[in-house]
Amino acid sequence: METILTIVHIVVAVFMIGVVLLQAGKGSGMGALGGGASQAAFGASSGMTFMGKLTAGAAAVFMLTSMSLAYMSSNTTSIVDDVMEQAQEIEKVENSIAPVETEEKAEAKPEAKVEEKPAVEAKKEAKPEEKKAE
Repeated sequence: METILTIVHIVVAVFMIGVVLLQAGKGSGMGALGGGASQAAFGASSGMTFMGKLTAGAAAVFMLTSMSLAYMSSNTTSIVDDVMEQAQEIEKVENSIAPVETEEKAEAKPEAKVEEKPAVEAKKEAKPEEKKAE
């Protein structure tokens, strides 16, 4: 529905531009400071011409489609709201799942503590053993 209304709106806008450009202006003889045909511009005008009626009809349809499109767009939710709702749902699911131990975490845990001596102490202990073996 919104797509059809948008197409009608664009067609009416282009049509109205054409109709307005085809009309003869009232002040076509006016000079720079209002001289010349100023009485014709401000005086009594004849009845509406066919082009004037066409312009008024196109303007009315244009206003109706404008207001309808504005109303339709105000009733829709924005995409940002949709994304935020999805993110909250994902977060709820992630929080409800128990933490699963991964292979990296399992390897990081030491199974038995092994005493490591500094290299200097290890060399000192190794030398007396070599002397005893001689």
